[in-house]
Amino acid sequence: MPASTAEYAIVLRDAQASDCDAIVALIESAYRGNSSRAGWTTEADLLGGQRTDREEIAALLREEGARFLLATDAGAIVGCVLLRKEPGCGYIGMLAVRPGLQAKGIGKRLLARAEARALDELGASRTRMTVIEQRKELIAWYQRRGYIDTGHTEPFPYGNPRFGMPKRDDLRFIVMRKAL
Repeated sequence: MPASTAEYAIVLRDAQASDCDAIVALIESAYRGNSSRAGWTTEADLLGGQRTDREEIAALLREEGARFLLATDAGAIVGCVLLRKEPGCGYIGMLAVRPGLQAKGIGKRLLARAEARALDELGASRTRMTVIEQRKELIAWYQRRGYIDTGHTEPFPYGNPRFGMPKRDDLRFIVMRKAL
């Protein structure tokens, strides 16, 4: 049985510019390469290369209406999620938890905090996210938290190495949303 977050001194806080490199390292470890295989959120079988980079995260940290929420344990960043204001909603993305700490409730706490802040700070009545269509277990995880598949899709950005090197040619994102 997975340990609960009660076994950890998880503190949720907003990211600062000085957290940029640690956020990049966390996201990369959770989604790409061999380190990601220690958790269940890996995209290593779908994509190679990077998931993000310092320039993208630094730009998001400076962007008006965008913020990263962090989960820390003894000061170390163990989880993150992006919350970004979009017209009529809050966009949630880049939810990542250190692979060895996945399935312990940290991602659930980060998601709930992002949703609450979307409502309270952004005045959003709903949240939106995109998930790679082939990530059935991740889609199911979000559905258990109240997200629905809208039936809309967005294309995968083939040819843009910032998003990774696809290992297949049928990737696309499904759009999910949740009423707050």
